[in-house]
Amino acid sequence: MYILTCISLAFWSCAEPSERTAPDPILSPDTLTYTNPVFEPVLADPTVVKYGDEFYAYGTEDNWGEEGGYHLVPVIKSKDLVNWDLVGNSMDVKPSWKERGGIWAPDVTQVGDQFYMYYSFSTWGDPNPGIGLAIADKPEGPFIDQGKVFDSKEIGVANSIDPFYIEENGKKFLIWGSFHGLYMVELSDDGKKATGEKIQLAGNHLEAAYVFQKDGYYYLFGSAGTCCEGANSTYKVLVGRSESLSGPYIDQDGKDLMDSDSGNLVVGTNTGGNGYAGPGHNAEIVTDDEGQDWLLYHGMDKQKPKLDNGTNRRVLLLDKLSWTNGWPTVAGREPSTISQSLPVFD
Repeated sequence: MYILTCISLAFWSCAEPSERTAPDPILSPDTLTYTNPVFEPVLADPTVVKYGDEFYAYGTEDNWGEEGGYHLVPVIKSKDLVNWDLVGNSMDVKPSWKERGGIWAPDVTQVGDQFYMYYSFSTWGDPNPGIGLAIADKPEGPFIDQGKVFDSKEIGVANSIDPFYIEENGKKFLIWGSFHGLYMVELSDDGKKATGEKIQLAGNHLEAAYVFQKDGYYYLFGSAGTCCEGANSTYKVLVGRSESLSGPYIDQDGKDLMDSDSGNLVVGTNTGGNGYAGPGHNAEIVTDDEGQDWLLYHGMDKQKPKLDNGTNRRVLLLDKLSWTNGWPTVAGREPSTISQSLPVFD
């Protein structure tokens, strides 16, 4: 193990920035198990889409510093959710409908023969962030910007970031929000503008909405706490469910997600001195060929929570999602730190 580690570090330090790729996840000799993380150094606020027999995952714009350089909405791909290859940047050109800001928390979905990326455009403390749309013909991009869908002032919701796209009954909807309520609005037929009245789904304690349908329910996942304070981050994933996409979303204790203390815990920070802090902003839940559900999300190794340049080192984590009495959790409600079996894809 010591020899392999030294070889890996030597390669990492000598490679040119354009040649660097993230280390492979730790696999057992028979490759039937893995250990978190499944991708590093950074894939924050992940989203994932499957095309053919490959998965493509995307993350927030970040500078990986000495561990990989700058990436404008990085895209990685895998056939098993564990072994990921860095493809590059999913955008060639940064959108320009705001003077400044980062492209955060993309949400990518195949719509017909194209791929729609709804994204946040914001700075920290931005008084008027917004959500835009970019479209590509291939999952790896390039995604071409279509402009602003709406900003916070237009839609009447402060801190309008963290989009999630969903279709129902032939209609397009966007769910979004960050600590000023989670909202839903119908989109135009081309998906480029909001139409109709917005509906509030959850209260001010959540951001990073994601909806999963199972057994007649819509499960609304959201992240609570602080995302970006390194080892001190308190991020965690909470969930409620409803029989209707428009809510109301209720947790296992009967509390409406509109209440500030509501939501069942799905996964939170590891207890003790090791493991991962601030797990959250989960990507799409993926069901493997044996019917097992898997949750992709980010978190920070408590022993190495930041890059040398100060960026939060939000690595990509993967864990089984178990359902008990109709409610989802990760084992122990903490990110796994020991080996577990791989997802099964034929």
